[in-house]
Amino acid sequence: MLAAVLFLPVPCRGVSAKKAYVLDAVSGRVLYEKDSADQSLIASTTKIMTALVVCEQCNVLDRMRIPKEAVGIEGSSMYLKEGEVLTIQELLYGLMLSSGNDAAVALAIYCGGTVEGFVGMMNDKARVLGLTGTHFENPNGLDAPGHYSTARDLAVLAAYAMENPIFYKTVSAKSVKIGERCLTNHNKLLWQVDGADGVKTGFTKAAGRILVSSATRDGRRLICVTIHDPEDWKDHSALLEEGFSRYTPQKILSAGDPVGTLEVAGGENQRVQVLAAEDFVYALSQEERPQLVLPGPGFVYAPAVEGAEAGWVYVTINGTAVGKVPTVFGETIEQTTPQKKSLWETLFG
Repeated sequence: MLAAVLFLPVPCRGVSAKKAYVLDAVSGRVLYEKDSADQSLIASTTKIMTALVVCEQCNVLDRMRIPKEAVGIEGSSMYLKEGEVLTIQELLYGLMLSSGNDAAVALAIYCGGTVEGFVGMMNDKARVLGLTGTHFENPNGLDAPGHYSTARDLAVLAAYAMENPIFYKTVSAKSVKIGERCLTNHNKLLWQVDGADGVKTGFTKAAGRILVSSATRDGRRLICVTIHDPEDWKDHSALLEEGFSRYTPQKILSAGDPVGTLEVAGGENQRVQVLAAEDFVYALSQEERPQLVLPGPGFVYAPAVEGAEAGWVYVTINGTAVGKVPTVFGETIEQTTPQKKSLWETLFG
């Protein structure tokens, strides 16, 4: 069981985006946010969910014949031809590198039977991931009533999707050759930011410029999202660099570390030691000093059994909880054995 992580928003600094969110995907800490819960059109960043559902539901080595319904779709395209045969992986490259709206329709039909059926799968996945500010109407992100997400939801979605090896392989590719097609990733950050490895660009007139990016350094991944941002490349570079330089992951607790003691009511000893049941890592700035808080009444009834669950310890920064870690008793405290009365005490006591 993983330690539960609670978010501690960091005060915003200026960026050009109307909405933004930077997430440390390892610790779960929000490093930056700006109107991150506001719902917006999301253009082709929709394709993050499209690709994720396909990666989870389909064998990407399968081949499909392109139906006429997937040809000539408006907007960005990988220029599919009716009747040509491509693998699902090749279509994923067309979807995520070239932002092909035609590839989105082809994949939706292959995976969901119909575009409408596939969109239902997208919305089901959004519910499973807890994306409460998100709803999809199509697999490609063309503007539509009822098609929206938030900066926060896109970050959570991207962090989850980047754990899928097929998705990661697809979005981190700078260029691929598919037959006579040479596809180059629209994500400029792959060439500009150290460790950049995803995720997706998006643009329509109504939505503006939208960018979801990922960068990984020393096993630590940051996800950055901006919505309606005319300076998105510049903003993402700055936010990612600040996130890596200002905050560093630190192991606050290791499994077995003592976190405090509790009074034992009715026990042979008056107090019992409580230990962390698992590790807890969190991204901290140099000036931050985490503290541990054991909630509750401060006592337990005997017996306390070594290794048994002892509740939670909260990790706080400046009085705000940023995570909670399960705890166990570090020793066994037996219940006090009542002394037996003598016959004389029983009769005359």
